[in-house]
Order: sequence, then structure tokens, then C-alpha cells
Amino acid sequence: MVKKKAQKTLPSTTKSGGGSSYRAEDITVLEGLEAVRRRPGMYIGTTGTSGLHHLVWEVFDNSRDEAMGGFANDIEIALLPDGRVRVADNGRGIPVDIHTKTKVSALETVMTKLHAGAKFGGEGYKISGGLHGVGVSVVNALSSHLRAEVHRDGGKFLQEYKQGGKPVGKIKRVGASDIHGTVVTFLPDSDVFPDRTFNWETIIAHMRQQAYLVKGLRVSVLDFRNTKEKVDDESAYYLRELGIDAPSVTFYFEGGLRSLIAFQNHHLEPIHKTVFYVEKEQDGVAVEIALQYVDDISSRFSAFANNIYTAEGGMHVTGFKTALTRTLNAQLKNGGKESETFTGDDVLEGLTVVVSVKLREIQFEGQTKAKLGSVEARGAVESVFAESFSAFLEEHPEEARAIVGKAALAMKARKAAKAAKDSILRKGALDGMTLPGKLADCQTRNAEEAELFIVEGDSAGGTAKMGRDRRTQAILPLRGKILNIERARLDKMLASEQIKNLVVALGTAIGDIFNLEKLRYHKVIIATDADVDGAHIRTLLLTLFYRHFRPVIDGGYLFIAQPPLFKIKKGKDITYAYTEEEKIKIAGRDTPVEEVSAEEGVAGTEEDPEEKTKKAPKLSIQRYKGLGEMNSDELWETTMDPARRILKLVTVEDAREADMVFDMLMGTDVPARKAFIQSHAKEATLDI
Repeated sequence: MVKKKAQKTLPSTTKSGGGSSYRAEDITVLEGLEAVRRRPGMYIGTTGTSGLHHLVWEVFDNSRDEAMGGFANDIEIALLPDGRVRVADNGRGIPVDIHTKTKVSALETVMTKLHAGAKFGGEGYKISGGLHGVGVSVVNALSSHLRAEVHRDGGKFLQEYKQGGKPVGKIKRVGASDIHGTVVTFLPDSDVFPDRTFNWETIIAHMRQQAYLVKGLRVSVLDFRNTKEKVDDESAYYLRELGIDAPSVTFYFEGGLRSLIAFQNHHLEPIHKTVFYVEKEQDGVAVEIALQYVDDISSRFSAFANNIYTAEGGMHVTGFKTALTRTLNAQLKNGGKESETFTGDDVLEGLTVVVSVKLREIQFEGQTKAKLGSVEARGAVESVFAESFSAFLEEHPEEARAIVGKAALAMKARKAAKAAKDSILRKGALDGMTLPGKLADCQTRNAEEAELFIVEGDSAGGTAKMGRDRRTQAILPLRGKILNIERARLDKMLASEQIKNLVVALGTAIGDIFNLEKLRYHKVIIATDADVDGAHIRTLLLTLFYRHFRPVIDGGYLFIAQPPLFKIKKGKDITYAYTEEEKIKIAGRDTPVEEVSAEEGVAGTEEDPEEKTKKAPKLSIQRYKGLGEMNSDELWETTMDPARRILKLVTVEDAREADMVFDMLMGTDVPARKAFIQSHAKEATLDI
């Protein structure tokens, strides 16, 4: 039973729980559920880590949709010790009366029927997200157990489901309740998900984002997985009330998108202090936009449709960019520069913007919802933003001058970069006719089997050239540390011999003429030394690829080589260790020095005093600090041989988070970088 204390502390909402507009007749049924377990990838994308977390998003989305409608303001997500996930909200509570079509409760209908929910008709929701409305039933189908607890109409109702979403009996009223809301607890099915480990940081990042998008919504996340205390998840409505010591985070933002802009820009210098913000509905589309320009050459663009992140943009993004370019060009002409015109890239430089639209009938291009296809969103965003932003610039003349000046600087740099590209990246160079002299190219012209090793210095380059497979492996040595491109414009970058050599070797060109199809190697491997300088060079290269060759990362073509740290020789046996732990395990003892050679004897026993002293094999441990310290055979055997080497694929799990990290580590905000180093100092592996 729910404790009375929990009932009293449950936050109230602005609208009545169990409102008359949300009843069983509001639940529309489209089809059954059988196909979900057969082809889960069709519904959640993958049965890997991403799909596992998608289960949490889908249950949360139901609660968040209640908040978007003004019926809830408090959601709690809890990770339980036995692998279950629990999501509780103080919304209206899923209806529990009998559905006229299915002849079972509306709760059971929602939980067991695909495309059943208030999002497909009736007046249950004006705006909703979710996986095309199939969310909670798909979660049920892919769980080995699910428990649904509903508080509404003065009662507490309960129904459980076993593997595949099969009801365990009918819904039951198990007691009285003076609160309202829904609690869903589910255990992902091990038959579907090989790895059922939830990532705390992934959940936190997603919930932070959602809290920004719904003003006034409190989102709490708790991790009870490693707690020593017993977690009785039925003794309190919100588990935070149990007072158990466990990792927890709560998000609550009154400022909404303005708060999100401040968060994304907290380590950057703003061009104008006042954050532009507009929230308005037009033609049935709710438009919300916040933006601020900063002193940077990169842009940060986040777009959402019904609170779903649209990574590939869509109609709302097109409408925004059109209005932004047109509005700033009008400002430019008003300043007396009628002969010049901004391009879309000019006005995006240094821009941090969040565009959010909410529509009743929403259309996405593709199952992944990465791109918004609703045409009406373009016109609504374009109209609302153009009118509001023009008024903002008129009312804030200093901000207007700063923004136009920023775009004008970008326009000037674009023209300089074009001249640099025209003079450097000629057709012959891009076709491989004028490859850099430092490059030892491979023989094959089949990009799918070709590999490019980017190595540090001529010494490592010479060793790699001798040890490589000439048919498929190319070597490009870099001289020292390349230019930090985080704040460097394209013309300055191409003036760097090192970067120019890399661009030409890759064959893709750079900037607006980048073409991934011309990538000459489908494995681009960064192979730097295992010391501080090597780590710095690797970071500089990753910054370059992230900012200017992002499709190479997204395509799965960028790797980091993992050369061994130690060569361990016991007698005639040679073993390589890639970590300190491996070295200790292989050597049989802790050997912290870089290189040691020792002989140990075992004395004769009392039983046989004349037994000759036995000697252990000679032990020597060599610490590699650079690839150049290896001979060509060692480098091939440990780092370059496809059959034995270890490569780490470079991925970007969260592009926006990565963008902020690169800004902070490689940008000009020294205090932010210092704070990061101080807070993460204990996590660092130092090479002293």
C-alpha cells in the first residue's frame, strides 16, 4: 500500500487528475502486437545498447506527454538492483475502465495493443511524442515482466504482465488512493537484449535535455543498482522519499530553452548578452526558439519536434535557416551594404540555437524520426521567427550590430577560404596525382581494403613504412603537433603544411566541397606514442576530424591504434602487454620501472642438499614510449597486422556533448579547462 506521507508530498498539477477528457473512449486501437518480439529492430532500432535505453525513453515519453499537456509536473526514473526500471509520474493516470472495442480495461489495451493510445484520436492529447504512439506496448512486449500501477478516481489499480506482454490476470483495484498518476516497472527480456546494462550518463543526458524542453517539469533520476540497503519499490510512490543513500540527479528549469542555451554556452564568450527567445503558436504549430551568438567559428544547432531530437533536421530547420538568412541580409542592406549578401553558412557561424516545434499531427521521414517531414512546420517557423527576430534586432541595436558584424566576419573568412581552396586543392591533387611527398601510399586503389596510418614523426614513419603491408597500408608521418583548429578558419588551416598533406591524402577535400565518396582509405588509423605528447597529438587530430571530417567518423572509418606498452621477455618467450595490469599478470610481480633485468635462484632443499641451484628464466621488461622504439617486425606484429592488432573505433555517442567537450578542452576558455582538469585529475593516467 502507498504510505500516507507519500500521498501528501506528491506535487499537485494545474489540471485535475482523471479529467473528463481522458477516458476509455479516448483510447483508439489500430492493430495487435505479435510482430514486436519477432522483429524488435523495426520498433526500437536495435537490440543493442541504444535499443535498451529506448525502452526507458518510451515509458518516460508517456509521462512527459502528460506534462506537455499540463497534467503532470513531476517524473521519477529509478534503476533498481535487479535490473528493473521504474518510471513514476503524477499525471492523470492511465484510464482503467473497460474499452468498448477491446472489451478489456483501457490500461490493458494500452499495454498490449500496438498503436493503442490517446495519441491516435479523441481528446487525450493535443501534442505527443513517443515511438509513433506504440511505445509502452513495445516495452511490454520486450520485457520479461512489467508491472503497471495506476492511481486515479480515488483508487489504486494494479495489473502485471509476463514475458511478451501477456497479462497475468485482469486489472484489480487493490486499495484506495487520494493521489493520481502512473507507475510502470519493467525488466528488459534477456532473450531479446544480450546486454541489459543501463548507462547512467546516457540516461542523465537524455533526461536533462527533456527537462529543458518542458518548462516547470521536475525530472528525478535515481540509481539503486549498487545500494546496500533493500529497496522496497512498492512502499512509496516516489522512491526518493525512502531516504536511501544512492546516486541521484534532479532537473528543473523554469527558463526552458533559454536555460538550455545558457548551459550550452556557459564556457563560451557571448557576442550579445541578451538571449533571443520566442514562443508562439501559428496555424496549429507551437513554435519555440532561443538563440545566442558566441565568439566561435562553430555552430551548435539543436532541433526538436514534439520533444524528439531530430538529428537530421527537417522542415522546421529549413524554415528557421531561411528566415535567419533573410532577416540578417535585410539588416546588412539597411546598413548601406547592398552589394554584399550573407550565405546560410555566414549567418550560422558562432550560433547556438534551439528550435522546438509541437504539432498535433506529426510526420517524420523514416522510422528513426531523425528528420521532420511535416510541411506546415516550415511556414510556421519561418513566419514566427522572422517577425520576432526582426523586432528583437530593432529593439536591441547593440546586439544587432554585434550579430551582423559576426556574420560579416564569417563572410570575409569564407571568401578568403575559397581563394585558399582554389589555389591549394586543385583537381589534380584531389585525384591523387599530386600526393604529398611524405605519404608512402599503398598499391591498392580499392578504398574498402586500403588503410592509412597517421603516425607521429619521421622515426615512427620509417619503422612503419618498413613493417607495413605495402599492398593495403599507407603511411603518413606528421612532423610535431599539428595546428589546433578549434578556432582556426579554413584559410589558416590550409596554410598549415601538415593539415594540407592530410587533406590531400584523404582525397575528400574539405569545407563545402567535402565528398565522402572520394575517401581513399576506409580505415584511417591514428597511431601516436603512448605518452603525454602522443595523447596531445591524438586530441588535435580528433578535433580536426570532428570539426571538418565528421562524416569520416560517422561512417565508421576512423580508428585509434593500440600499440603495446611493454615487451616482456622470459627466457626465449616474448609477450606484449597493453596495460600495467597485463604486465603485472604476465611478469608475475609488480615491476614499476621502465626496464629491468633480473635472475632469481632457488636454493637446494634439505632433502637433497647437493641438488643444483635452479634458476628462473631471465626476465626483462621493456617499456615502449614511442612507436619509433620498436623495430619493424615488432610494429607489424603488435600494431599493424590485421590478424593480431587492436584497433579502437572512434564514435560520437552524443554529438552535442562531444561538441562542448572539444570547445572546453581546445578553445580559449582557460578557467573552464582548468576546472575540468582539476575535477578529473584523479581519473588521469600519467606518464611520469
